[in-house]
Amino acid sequence: MQGTLETALANPWGTLRTVLDGPLHPGGRAATENLLDRASVTAGTRVLDIGCGAGESLAVAQDREARAVGLDRDPAGERAIRGEMTQLPVADDSVGVVLAECVMCLAADRERALAEAARVVEPGGRLALSDVVVEGEVPDLPDPIVDALCLTRSRSREATIAGVEAAGFVVNNVQNHREDLLAMQDRIAARVDYEGLLGLHGRTGGATAGRDSRGRGRRRGRPDRLRLTRCRAIRAIATESTDTPRYMHERVYINSQTTPRRHKHEAF
Repeated sequence: MQGTLETALANPWGTLRTVLDGPLHPGGRAATENLLDRASVTAGTRVLDIGCGAGESLAVAQDREARAVGLDRDPAGERAIRGEMTQLPVADDSVGVVLAECVMCLAADRERALAEAARVVEPGGRLALSDVVVEGEVPDLPDPIVDALCLTRSRSREATIAGVEAAGFVVNNVQNHREDLLAMQDRIAARVDYEGLLGLHGRTGGATAGRDSRGRGRRRGRPDRLRLTRCRAIRAIATESTDTPRYMHERVYINSQTTPRRHKHEAF
């Protein structure tokens, strides 16, 4: 068992993919289909899947005969390119839909990543975003589980939407899907030895067993589902605006203060 746990800590994303046996975001394929439907992705739509991973969502877009390209630090498949979400190797105004599923919450510089999405999307194009948001403090869970549930850099729902708008998008609608996040946690919990993971993480990650990296106490064993009641998995569709800044539906549209470098790439 210890060998298995050590492997899990050494390769958390690979282990998580094995545990979930599918896409590494709440809601899985159904969530991707929902986003693509709401973003009106059909045959011929130019889609850029940021943080495409193993390419599950990319395949969903391609099933619709969209002109879909994935981007990842470690790309897999012939329709994926290597790159960073904060410096997209894609030409300005060349993408109809930017798909970002649970990747903005992992970005060290979220503002720049969103500004890059706004740069590459064509006027009137869309950002199809799913993310994990937290109201209040991050739940007191083992650090590897916090990472797996994309809670490390999570923000509130309001801050997440404000960040999208600050990049130059108008948010059209937002859906809350807390049940997707809880279902994902349940699938992980069914196959993870939390007791052993806490102890091993304490020995390898600089924390003491039963305490997190900041020294706070934790209850040992399997985490309670109720500790995720303040967390949400959200899905939002935002449209690139060509209008001047104005108030819309009690939300403020603000021009992005970031001016990323222009890039050229024959992705499409």
